Amino acid sequence: MDLALDGAVAIVTGAGRGIGLAVTSTLVTEGARVVAASRTLTPALLELAERGAVVPVAADLTDPAVAATLVERAAGLGTLGILVNNVGGVRPRTGGFASVSDEEWMGTFQLDALTAIRMTRAALAPMRAAGRGAVVTVASVNAKLPDPAVIDYSAAKAALVNFSKALSKEVGRDGIRVNTVSPGPVATDLWLGDGGVAATFSAAAGDGAGAGTSRADVVAGAEASMVTGRFTTAEEVAALVAFLASDHVAGNITGADFVIDGGLTAEL
Repeated sequence: MDLALDGAVAIVTGAGRGIGLAVTSTLVTEGARVVAASRTLTPALLELAERGAVVPVAADLTDPAVAATLVERAAGLGTLGILVNNVGGVRPRTGGFASVSDEEWMGTFQLDALTAIRMTRAALAPMRAAGRGAVVTVASVNAKLPDPAVIDYSAAKAALVNFSKALSKEVGRDGIRVNTVSPGPVATDLWLGDGGVAATFSAAAGDGAGAGTSRADVVAGAEASMVTGRFTTAEEVAALVAFLASDHVAGNITGADFVIDGGLTAEL
């Protein structure tokens, strides 16, 4: 399917690895030019930049000034038409609700909600001037599947989905579409890497008096909760994001949340 993204200008945040890297790669393959923001310019992102259609920018999205800087960098490539808010992170709260401090709540909302809100605010000006644009924000299945083990993350992602739906109603007549993508467990370092979700839960189980739960057991349990029996890949999420970014194939889709979770959730 031709997404008609050839020559489109996009910003992707959290582009150094995982879903963000996959989205950047997919958009470039579809012909877009991408300002790829990442706290760390990873070897994989720099290798992708060698293809010539990626401008890698080392950026801490929790800095309020960064959003305007990224929009300015995008202006150097042409008219900004696509914003993919992907940056985020999760820290499992194995100590329960009472263990999550005010500072940790604020940090989670800063990273998982305010970064996207600031980026969207900055991107709206050139999109409104052009009379078109697509904002796709990577949320989480936890927005609708609250989990006490990630209580602050779930709340932040729910806020992000609500924000996106509300904004879509304001900017739709300006030709701007706003949608969210809510993945379940994805086969990236966030879940599977050292210090990721599986490793954290495994370590917490090992702190008890009984036998610990291995990382493989945690992963197997997550896989068993999905009717497909497997994690979603970053490339599958990226393909959905690229679809929603395309006015050609998704031109009248806005205010929607697309769940990609292998059948984990049961809601209609």
